[in-house]
Amino acid sequence: MIVLERITPQKALVFKAVRLRALRDTPGAFGSTYAKESQLADAEWVARAGKMNGERSIGLLAIDAGAACGIAACFLDQADVTQAHLISMWTAPTHRQQGVGRLLVDKILEWARERKVRVLRLMVVCNNETAIKFYERLGFVRTGRTEPYPNDPALIEYEMCRTVV
Repeated sequence: MIVLERITPQKALVFKAVRLRALRDTPGAFGSTYAKESQLADAEWVARAGKMNGERSIGLLAIDAGAACGIAACFLDQADVTQAHLISMWTAPTHRQQGVGRLLVDKILEWARERKVRVLRLMVVCNNETAIKFYERLGFVRTGRTEPYPNDPALIEYEMCRTVV
């Protein structure tokens, strides 16, 4: 059974392991790289984990039989707290098509509702059709806003959003 746990400083090394695994598995889906993040000291991972669970942000781990199989994070927009940004979404290949991603997004939406967020936004790389279809099934639509993908300027990222009700 999948359980969702918050990313906390006490779980920083689990967070580190699953984040690095995600960056290796799907390097073209994130704004960072394995090469960059694998160089971070454990103390930096603890600090990052500490920033993921305040009033303005949440980080989640999906755990199956004691092992992390998914991750997602969200933060409130700095300029407009009625908007939030879903980031770092990933599900292990062994757990795809099993509802793990939906569980993570549902928990993010619950957190967002508690903070009176009206719109949840995300960015997805144009060539990640699987992720685009996943987000569309969850009610996200393209906004028309795009930006260059930071790791490959030949690609663009689409912004997608959905209302939080």
